[in-house]
Amino acid sequence: MNDIVMLQGLESETVLQAVVQSQSAAIMSYLSKDKWHVAKVVMKQLTADPARSGAGKLFVEGYHVVGKPHPINIRIGQPVGMNFKHAYGKFVFDTVVVDLEPSSDPESGGTIVLGVPERLGVIQRRSYFRVNVPPVLKVNVVLWHRTGKRTGNEKTHAYFEGRLMDISAGGAQVIVPLKRGPETQSGAAGEADFHKGQFMGIRFTPMPYETPLMFNAQIRNVLPTADRSGLCIGLQIVGLEASEEGREVLGRLAKVVEHYHKVNQLNGTTQTIDVSAATSNVPAEALID
Repeated sequence: MNDIVMLQGLESETVLQAVVQSQSAAIMSYLSKDKWHVAKVVMKQLTADPARSGAGKLFVEGYHVVGKPHPINIRIGQPVGMNFKHAYGKFVFDTVVVDLEPSSDPESGGTIVLGVPERLGVIQRRSYFRVNVPPVLKVNVVLWHRTGKRTGNEKTHAYFEGRLMDISAGGAQVIVPLKRGPETQSGAAGEADFHKGQFMGIRFTPMPYETPLMFNAQIRNVLPTADRSGLCIGLQIVGLEASEEGREVLGRLAKVVEHYHKVNQLNGTTQTIDVSAATSNVPAEALID
């Protein structure tokens, strides 16, 4: 089983202390003006209040190697989701911005002070390897653009229909057919309908007997297929660590990855792709690393 395992108390604090000491990078996701944003940060300091569980503070700063990091448009009271790699898995939690402070590093863009979470969720790393959809399955996908302005009329969205090619707990690859004149099937796309950085709503049914999965993702790459009949879209899943409902979806995605992998093994095919060595049309950055 690939359920999210929850760590609390000393276990949770020990993991956070280790990541702070190693100055490892983490991914912070948050909603701003109804749009998801993703920022790479470093957890710099952890302070805990031994008298009260969850009363500590976690200090993070924007990650940068050369030059200034991208600005993070965030405010006090803002809910955020965090995920980071450590040891045997990928850890996720949600928390709230409790303060904004200047930083000793003038190029960091300031320090974001987060509340220390009461618990961490952990998923095995193998769930973040891309797994091809088994050849015996045809998994249809519906995509639509997510804009910053919500509208009560859902029909104003343009919906596109494609086929899921591979999936992980962090990303996916979808092929959408290109429009070829007025007789083209419904749900096809034009070459200008997708570009890197757009946020999309995604829905698909992993197995015929299951309920659909739905989540948000950001386009990381758009390439034509080899025969120029469609667009190959690399997607980075965003925001699932930021809520209890999102983590339930994340747990289901992990189970889908495991199930597809087992089906591929039974069919005698090698379908699992380690994103660190991936050579398919979608780059490794299409997954949150």
